[in-house]
Amino acid sequence: MALLSQPPSKPKAYPHSPLSRAIHRPAQATTYLNSSSLVNKLNCYGLEGKVRFTRRVMPMPMPIVNAASTAPVSENGRESNFKKILLSDVVVTRPRNVLFGRKWNSLDMGSAAVVVSMHLLCLFAPFTFNWAALGIAFGLYVMTGLVGITLSFHRNLSHRSFKLPKWLEYFCAYCGVQALQGNPIDWVSTHRYHHQFCDSDKDPHSPLEGFWFSHMSWMFDTKTITERTGKPNNVGDLEKQGFYQFVRDTYIIHPVTLAALLYAMGGFPYIIWGMGVRIVWVYHITWLVNSACHVWGKQAWNTGDLSRNNWWVALLAFGEGWHNNHHAFEYSARHGLEWWQLDMTWYVVRFLQAIGLATDVKLPTETHKQRLALADS
Repeated sequence: MALLSQPPSKPKAYPHSPLSRAIHRPAQATTYLNSSSLVNKLNCYGLEGKVRFTRRVMPMPMPIVNAASTAPVSENGRESNFKKILLSDVVVTRPRNVLFGRKWNSLDMGSAAVVVSMHLLCLFAPFTFNWAALGIAFGLYVMTGLVGITLSFHRNLSHRSFKLPKWLEYFCAYCGVQALQGNPIDWVSTHRYHHQFCDSDKDPHSPLEGFWFSHMSWMFDTKTITERTGKPNNVGDLEKQGFYQFVRDTYIIHPVTLAALLYAMGGFPYIIWGMGVRIVWVYHITWLVNSACHVWGKQAWNTGDLSRNNWWVALLAFGEGWHNNHHAFEYSARHGLEWWQLDMTWYVVRFLQAIGLATDVKLPTETHKQRLALADS
């Protein structure tokens, strides 16, 4: 997720090293998160006019990494002294600190400036509180978080889980622009790379490089992201559309326009709550899907990565916390697959389907579920 603009278009070569071996403690079985001999890549869509990305699935006869994941071992079989993430069995095997000891480019500094400035605005929240401002913040939280990020950027644009009429697709995507998480082209590109290289050394944001790296600091090192994944060449379906090109080229104008409108409506309190508090709230909820949902929770499906189902993230993020479900069935418009797994985004999609606005709604088949189900789930 680039907050301001897409990475440079001429990436340099980057030496990739394999992930450390990992032990699944309960079963005492060894698995490799990034071993090409154990990876089965499934092509989900064609290139022309559709999404093309791959999902890595471990063959069923092999042991997998589940919710009690991973303790690295050295070449002689003894455990290495890496840092285990608090209250989790996930171990940081490739710690990265992007804040110091490197050269920052203009994109890095711009992204950091946006994030820091939004957090600084929140400091004024106790002194500017009123119920109208809180209502504006909550309404924009739903519109930008649910309609914009989870429904549009994620399920509709990144995974093509359903189709919408173009006018509605563009409206929902514009709501996502107001979340200040980057333009749709860059956001979708990064997310597709995450699924293609999940928890490998080419993943843009894996907790194997540190919890806070996966949560937010990865965004401030655009050079490394470009070196890992190359230029955004996986979003041809969006780049062909003039609307998304226009939004990318004029991106920063749109949240600035919203801020001016909020100020005209309610003055400084509307800026603090409608922009600062609301944007920071949606920031961290979105980021928790990248970090917490790869660290804490349970696995129900054989995905070959660290994705977890996390109920409290699901409550905050409109159903996105059922993350192991999502990694198992990336194409699915529904993430909360059990009746008790609350998924507000799916309820909205289902409503749109009922009134004829959402079509080609994709759901996992029973055959696919049986193939990926864990024996102990």
